[in-house]
Amino acid sequence: MVSRSDQKYVITGIGTDVGKTVVSAIMSEALEASYWKPIQAGDLDNSDSIKIAEYTDKVNILPEGYRLTQPMSPHAAAEIDGVEILRNDLKLPEVKGNLIVEGAGGLMVPVNNQGLTFADLIEDWNLPTLIVSRHYLGSINHSLLTAEVLKSRGVDVRGFVFVGDENKATEEIIEKSTGLRMIVRIPLANHLDKNFIREQAALIKPLL
Repeated sequence: MVSRSDQKYVITGIGTDVGKTVVSAIMSEALEASYWKPIQAGDLDNSDSIKIAEYTDKVNILPEGYRLTQPMSPHAAAEIDGVEILRNDLKLPEVKGNLIVEGAGGLMVPVNNQGLTFADLIEDWNLPTLIVSRHYLGSINHSLLTAEVLKSRGVDVRGFVFVGDENKATEEIIEKSTGLRMIVRIPLANHLDKNFIREQAALIKPLL
């Protein structure tokens, strides 16, 4: 089993609403890690950081890099709030031990009006990255594009986390086309709570 010392990962997704926050909660709990959401856009009273805190017991929640009031692309939300998002302000936080960083939306989401994207930030952070994928019409394309962008930037992509029921044909072509493996499958929760996160964290822990 790999040592748990100083394991740091970025959790990105093939798009919105594919399960990044749930996967981040499971990973953070499994590693007893610090959790960081660089940019929270909208839903500040029920942010991803708040959800992670509610779902987990062993996670240190770090302050977000930016908190924007509008649920939209960071570049547009920042403009409405009169905030300038700077690349240098989104450097990795210094923490002892393990760290999980959760992205927002997909890789090419614009972070500011100067062309900065989450793909740029992931390249800057230079951490092993997991891609969260969920099956829907078009998910093969989105999965392959996400993997291609990350690999073209030299990012260490560890593999896919598939969320939901198995789709063998889809998963096999994604793995074959990208050369990446499935790390784990996370089922859809009938009731999302701490027990579900703990159960999944116990299953994924030996795989990290």
